[in-house]
Amino acid sequence: MASRSNPLMVVALVLGGLLVLALAIAGYVRTTYNDLVSMQEGNKTAWAQVENQLQRRYDLIPNLVETVKGYASHEKGVFEEVTRARASAAGASGSAAAQAAAEGPLIQALGRLFAVAEAYPDLKANQNFLALQEELSTTENRIAFARQNYNDTTAGYNTRVQSFPANIVARLFNFAVEEYFELEDAVQREAPKVAF
Repeated sequence: MASRSNPLMVVALVLGGLLVLALAIAGYVRTTYNDLVSMQEGNKTAWAQVENQLQRRYDLIPNLVETVKGYASHEKGVFEEVTRARASAAGASGSAAAQAAAEGPLIQALGRLFAVAEAYPDLKANQNFLALQEELSTTENRIAFARQNYNDTTAGYNTRVQSFPANIVARLFNFAVEEYFELEDAVQREAPKVAF
């Protein structure tokens, strides 16, 4: 009888060990899945903040153009360029890379608009223009902060998605690496200069 209980005990111990291992793996998968969902939602929230600040900039641009237009009406090409670039950037959607590509021409066009404004001393003293200039400067700082926050959040999420063994869970549940919001060249990286 003693010899029969030893193999049964061994089988029971092996099955018990396998059950504990299966429960540990299931617990890890659940925890990792929930962490990835939380990080993904944090990334979406950070992107929403970037979009919110970009929209704030888009809303300021028509007022800025109209103010400058009142002093420099013959600069029609610059106004049209800013308007087109704003429409293109505001209409960009889908990914951080697409948004970054659309933002570059807008930043360059705003730089040209401020270069035009530089030539008009009366405009530089206009209270409405000064208020818009300050508002745009504040908005550019907010955009930079939101972009940095988004990229930091994306880095944490991407690291988790690509790290072993979390990458196995990520692949199982279709968690993908997110794009960074990076402007393409040094000219685009600079915010438009709004100080006179």
